[in-house]
Amino acid sequence: MLILSRRAGESLHIGDNIKITVFSIQGKQVKLGISVPENTSVYREEVFLRIREENRQALLADEQDLLAAAALWQVNK
Repeated sequence: MLILSRRAGESLHIGDNIKITVFSIQGKQVKLGISVPENTSVYREEVFLRIREENRQALLADEQDLLAAAALWQVNK
């Protein structure tokens, strides 16, 4: 992990298309501005982890549904 120090008003760039600017620092809270291409999703970590888990659960359900359908097909043949 790269760790950088920035002051309020300073920015950093990731590649050609992502810019992160520190807007303010108040105690333990940092306000960031993030400029990314329109088709790029940006999530807080807790939201990203929830989405990833829900996608994993959906994939498991899809696999179980497929196996159940295959079993029904074999019974009805």
